[in-house]
Amino acid sequence: MPPKRRPAGKPPAAVAAAIAAAKDRAASPAAATAAPAAEPTVEDAVADLKIADAPTASGDASDAEDDADDESSAPGASAAAAKKKKNKKKKKKPSTAAPAGASAAVDPASFEGPGVGEGAAGQTSPPTIPVSRLFRGLYPEGVLHDYQDDNLWRTTSEEKKALEKTPFWEAELRDARRGAEVHRQVRNYAQRTIKPGMSMTEICELIENGTRNLVEAQGIEAGIAFPTGCSLNACAAHWTPNAGDKTILQQSDVCKIDFGVHVGGRIIDSAFTVTFDPVYDNLLAAVKDSTNTGIREAGIDVRLSDIGAAVQEVMESYEVEIGGKTYQVKPIRNLSGHSIERYKIHAGNSVPIVKGGDQTKMVEGEFYAIETFGSTGRGYVMEGDEVSHYMRAFDNYQGANVRLPRARQLLQTINTNFGSLAFCRRYLDRIGESKYLMALKNLVETGVVTPYPPLIDSPGSYTAQYEHTLVLRPTVKEVLTRGDDY
Repeated sequence: MPPKRRPAGKPPAAVAAAIAAAKDRAASPAAATAAPAAEPTVEDAVADLKIADAPTASGDASDAEDDADDESSAPGASAAAAKKKKNKKKKKKPSTAAPAGASAAVDPASFEGPGVGEGAAGQTSPPTIPVSRLFRGLYPEGVLHDYQDDNLWRTTSEEKKALEKTPFWEAELRDARRGAEVHRQVRNYAQRTIKPGMSMTEICELIENGTRNLVEAQGIEAGIAFPTGCSLNACAAHWTPNAGDKTILQQSDVCKIDFGVHVGGRIIDSAFTVTFDPVYDNLLAAVKDSTNTGIREAGIDVRLSDIGAAVQEVMESYEVEIGGKTYQVKPIRNLSGHSIERYKIHAGNSVPIVKGGDQTKMVEGEFYAIETFGSTGRGYVMEGDEVSHYMRAFDNYQGANVRLPRARQLLQTINTNFGSLAFCRRYLDRIGESKYLMALKNLVETGVVTPYPPLIDSPGSYTAQYEHTLVLRPTVKEVLTRGDDY
């Protein structure tokens, strides 16, 4: 579940030049055989220009300003729910050059040891073996769907087939499939392991540790794409426990597990819902059916509004009986799916789950997270109080208007460890930051970092979510995250 989109600006000329140089290095013969971690990214280019220094975990003289940090959390945004608002700006088609953040092809001969080359069957429990070792760099293709009607010709077009063999597309699909396989294996373990009585922190760490192991997390080169959402019941999205949270998963809970993986900034976003009481089965069925409908309807030249209309029709055809009362399942109208670009979780287009709105058409080369939310409440979320999710503005890595020394230090930490990817307070704790709430508050107030409060429907209601990432390839639609589970 992505945070709302902030307007993206063009990078400075010097940064653009560094990015171009990074692409040239990625296309060189030496880079073609390098390990994934050696590949340049946009953030590497920025680092090469020394825009950001390495962070320090220790405080400085300004730490005194943070003495009161523990009394309250950073403030919530005034319009986090607007993160799903529709954007009519059309996307440009990708170039044919390999993405700067793309990982290099993997050399199968470089791997050895038990389980290597055995695919998913060679994984341990809990998952610890990187997927690059299990699949020798040749990752499973997602589920394919031919385009329909006027675009059916793409399936057999020799020109489009050749396009998919260019360095750009090979890098895009390799990184996306690697991330998708990580997601499948981690969630398979999570679904078998999550039980009532576990703390929400324990559940998140189970998922996050598995993700780091399997994707071979290396800073902003590869790793977790955004905080693990484990929103409960009426809370539909954007909740993960902060340090010290004691919330325990209950038998009667409806828990949305939303987590992401990225390789070179190519983000894989997928979610599912966990319940232990069959009374919620129809709620989950409604949302799963709606997400599958959105996937089926998506395609090149399809209007976003048409997808929303189809999703709403399916969602509202379901009813669920809870506590002797029957509820029509409603789509949460101010939440939506979204387009995805490298290092940008919400790239501009929103995929509605109700009729009306954006007439923008999907285009070749776009990645989309198709996600739907169903509710027994009013079908409209409001912001909650305590914030856990944050994200640096995509185009504001320098923070020129940040004056507080401790805040500038924290920004350096954010740039180095997360870049423009979303993060949470637990992640700052994990890398050794402390007494940072005042600095984080300052970054929020100056607009460098945006907070994303939990999004909650009416009290006593229940919400569910399912989500997949797909790509509109030149020849076919590929649902990257599809698995045997959903």
